[in-house]
Amino acid sequence: MFGAPPPVTASSSPLVPLPRRPLAPAGASDQVRRWYENELGWPTVPGDPLRLVVGVRYDVLDVPAEVGYASLRHAPSGSPVAVRGDRMLLWVAAGSAEELPGLLEWLDWGDLPLDLVAIGAGGLMEAPSPPEPHGERAVPSCPSHAPAPCGAGVAPAPRGRFGSQGAAVWLRPPEPGCEVEASLPTLSALGGAGDAPDLVRLVSAVATRCHRIRLRRAGAQPPAVRTQGR
Repeated sequence: MFGAPPPVTASSSPLVPLPRRPLAPAGASDQVRRWYENELGWPTVPGDPLRLVVGVRYDVLDVPAEVGYASLRHAPSGSPVAVRGDRMLLWVAAGSAEELPGLLEWLDWGDLPLDLVAIGAGGLMEAPSPPEPHGERAVPSCPSHAPAPCGAGVAPAPRGRFGSQGAAVWLRPPEPGCEVEASLPTLSALGGAGDAPDLVRLVSAVATRCHRIRLRRAGAQPPAVRTQGR
């Protein structure tokens, strides 16, 4: 009399779950995120490309690669260093970015424009590609203008890698399972006890070489043509 009941479908009954898409296999970006978060304990933010949260466990100095190669001897051998195109990224202690303006002023560099950028609390940076397994790292080789030696134990990069504007690659990768803070240049070593690397020496070397490049480029500019008014 009333006819057959309508068939039960997923859309008509809350008891029947909707179809679920199969989980996608973990891709390369997921592996990179796990390497940073699980093996290093470095915080990241969601999204692609993967970005690191700066200012929590470390700050970063962004300098011209030429300056960075010439200043590597002032950075401790255990501190991470990466290269992105014609820029070098030097890992320093958290809080260094906030201290940098006062430090440059104290070193008499405060009034000069320097090609030196500090990334600190609240900053983000694109994560360098993790090093290849078994110690086989593809890292940028030293440029021809870098003084020798410019980083002992640095493997040569594939031809044309240096100077590209791609993602950053590790020159000195961090060691999984090690506390990165212990190897970073910090102001706490200034005039005090302890074995912490001195941030002052590194910043002084970087600022000096940035200024030399600025003077060299200014000297290479052709003199301005001055016309006498009539």
